[in-house]
Amino acid sequence: MRAFASYAAAGSLLIMAACSPQVPDSAAGVGIDGDPFAPPPAAGTTITGEPLVPPARVSTESYQTASAPRGSGPAAAAAAVPSGTAAGSDGDIARETAAALAASRANSGVAPLEASPSNPAPQAAGNASISDENDFQAVASRQSIESDAARLERQRAQYQMVQPVAVPQRIESAGPNIVRYALSTSNPKGVRVYTRAGLNLQSRNQRNCAEFASPDQAQVAFLEAGGPERDRKALDPDGDGFACGWDPAPYRQAVRN
Repeated sequence: MRAFASYAAAGSLLIMAACSPQVPDSAAGVGIDGDPFAPPPAAGTTITGEPLVPPARVSTESYQTASAPRGSGPAAAAAAVPSGTAAGSDGDIARETAAALAASRANSGVAPLEASPSNPAPQAAGNASISDENDFQAVASRQSIESDAARLERQRAQYQMVQPVAVPQRIESAGPNIVRYALSTSNPKGVRVYTRAGLNLQSRNQRNCAEFASPDQAQVAFLEAGGPERDRKALDPDGDGFACGWDPAPYRQAVRN
């Protein structure tokens, strides 16, 4: 019985081992399973020694440029381009570039300007020429050193020295000068300087000031009547020396500026 049980257990283990999946070798293909001292593969072969497959050669194809217009010129000279050259070569690219430039010259109608120091100066479009007086060649054609000297002599002969004269004196007017009066005072408008006495000063002031077209005229009449010390018509009821709201500040400010 014991031998039969042993055979049965061994059979079960074999069946289980046959049914279990195989674990792949993670080190396969990285040199671990090979000889580390083996010589490197020969040139033109893979790492396993197999020969490399040569890449397919690019087929050459003939090409020609677009038909150029009849006649001579850069387009006619580059009408035909040699065929059979391997695509991508330096000579092939150079010929294609030359053919494209020739076609562009023929299609534009105007040949491109080659940059060179020997080229003449381009014509300025829409720019008027300089004036005759600023044109050196035009002036030199009609003027000379001798003519310039003669012209200077004529100008010196016509030169006149004007002698200075005395400044005329201002003629004083018969009436008072309100500008001079404004500069002779320093008190602001509304500040009492002179004593005023009488009845109904404000009502008299409004009635009498209405007779003047402007405060300047009222101030002139006020000074002519003995102001600012005396004020018989009540033109200056607050006693600041300025009649009917006249203000000396603009005249003072003008002198400061």
